[in-house]
Amino acid sequence: MTLLSETDRPTTGRPTPGRLRVILMLEVYEGAQDRFLDAYELLRYQVSAVPGHVSDQLCQSIDDPSRWLITSEWESAEPFLAWVDSPAHREMVKPMHGCVRDTRSLRYTVLRETRGTTATDTAAAPLRPGEHHPGVPGVPRPGPDGVVRHGLSFTVRPGTEAKAAELLAGYRSPQARVDDTTRLLRTSLFIRGNRVVRCVEVAGDLVAALRHVARQPEVRAVEEAINPYLEEDRDLDDPLSARDFFQRAALPAVHHHAGLKTGPVQRHAYLYPVRPGAGGFLADLLATEDEHAVADPGSPLVRSTVHRREDLVVRLVDLLADPAQDPATALGVAGPGAAAVLGKLAGPADRSPDGLRRLLAECAMTPVTDRSAAED
Repeated sequence: MTLLSETDRPTTGRPTPGRLRVILMLEVYEGAQDRFLDAYELLRYQVSAVPGHVSDQLCQSIDDPSRWLITSEWESAEPFLAWVDSPAHREMVKPMHGCVRDTRSLRYTVLRETRGTTATDTAAAPLRPGEHHPGVPGVPRPGPDGVVRHGLSFTVRPGTEAKAAELLAGYRSPQARVDDTTRLLRTSLFIRGNRVVRCVEVAGDLVAALRHVARQPEVRAVEEAINPYLEEDRDLDDPLSARDFFQRAALPAVHHHAGLKTGPVQRHAYLYPVRPGAGGFLADLLATEDEHAVADPGSPLVRSTVHRREDLVVRLVDLLADPAQDPATALGVAGPGAAAVLGKLAGPADRSPDGLRRLLAECAMTPVTDRSAAED
């Protein structure tokens, strides 16, 4: 790479524990280089004023002039993540829209550093396989059954819910086979109010599967048709706009439990009310309860996946019985004291069977479509 420019703040002493290095790889459209450089020139000084930012560099490939690299260093992951998910970030990067064909972002914790003859180690500990930085969603990993589960959630304009649901239910399933190692398995889509949740199940590489789906003409037509109904604008022809949308919409699966029970199951999704800041505690409570329920031969719970982004918590369950027959299990609070804890995390609740049925009805999402991918 050829180093073209650098914005840097002087640092002194031992490196701050947990410093973050962000690497953004970009491919710039032919003829858009000058506009891209002008956009970066404006962006670099705006970013340098963001709390937690340390430095950044813009580089160009010496092998392929259309490929560029922006690296930045941050005091820790937290200020970067707060900024990159903010409306301020989306406004800052708008001048780059239309210049960039493709992007890929990588994030690394700085562990060791050598400058000349001086070597320093940070206080950050290396992560082990399966671990992730606190507060940072981990890379989606297969569950014990080899299936990767992931969710997307977004909102549509109030009053357009019925039309949006009709569009989202009306596409032809894409081919199941993505490549030699990856297959699409199932997509379940639900809506409550104006909140849409799409849960996908993949055997193999989740990113490859999502790219495969996005390239299918029938899926692309539906995504374009629903654009006017979204609360937040997006442009799927603009890689930066599309990336920002899917980053904001990501609803990772943080817990999954499955038992060995067999029989006809019904799939349901529940969107929980959450007190501010209690999303992680609620997700853990539901996961603990579900772990016991799927192992209990007398429980109707067969499988459960808890999806969470901050205080947005959605639970996808497969049940052997009507949820109203066992509302505590359907809600994930069948254990002793679990309903009381739920009340502290989600708000006051009547813990009687009728009270739990009312809460169940308030949390239940309406199914839009649930389908397997088309076989080859």
